[in-house]
Amino acid sequence: MLKLHEKEKTIIKTIMIFIIFWYSKYLQYIPVYLFKLDVKHLSNTMAVILSTFSSVLLFIIFFFIYRKDLKKDFKDFRKNHYKYMDIGLKWWGIGLLIMFASNFIITFLLKGGGANNEHAVQTMIKSLPWLMLIDAGFIAPFNEEIVFRKSLKNVFKNKWIFVFMSFLLFGGAHVISSAENILDYLYLIPYGVLGGAFALAYYETDNIFTSISLHMIHNTILIILSITMTFMG
Repeated sequence: MLKLHEKEKTIIKTIMIFIIFWYSKYLQYIPVYLFKLDVKHLSNTMAVILSTFSSVLLFIIFFFIYRKDLKKDFKDFRKNHYKYMDIGLKWWGIGLLIMFASNFIITFLLKGGGANNEHAVQTMIKSLPWLMLIDAGFIAPFNEEIVFRKSLKNVFKNKWIFVFMSFLLFGGAHVISSAENILDYLYLIPYGVLGGAFALAYYETDNIFTSISLHMIHNTILIILSITMTFMG
């Protein structure tokens, strides 16, 4: 078992990771300040560029913090990627089924208007699709897996407590800040289920690159579909 002081350090480190993640949007003010940009009249294109800038900086910060663990996991993943992805794809598939079912119920049966977070992402994709593919498809999944899987698993050793906390916090992070009514909060379920699926994949393989890979595949497929529909439309 971890010694008490080690547990405290782990908890403090996880709290700091969440704080850095939550306030990372303010990293966008670095280029705003340097280039004297007018934040009140930013175009959608510039908004995407600034968002990607903050994502890249966050990636660098998280990589530096967890560089030893990431290097170790990457070596392990290279050796066992077939085994790990087989386990991960199973949980991802189950998560997708529940996610689509809950989305259908909320959107069509309960007459929800769709997750506001998703509407914002779609607007950004239309502005700079290929940059969004890089940001949301590759950089954001890495950052989110560090926050909602790796840092949480370091604190919550029990499998199902870890999965529940990942479900709750991952879903909440995608919904709470943009929710406008009661129905909007229900979208915590489809987002949370996906987070729970990634958590199970990570827990059962004990390798963060399993969930990072699944998250990247998931986001990349959705963005490519969105870009394709936009061009076809």
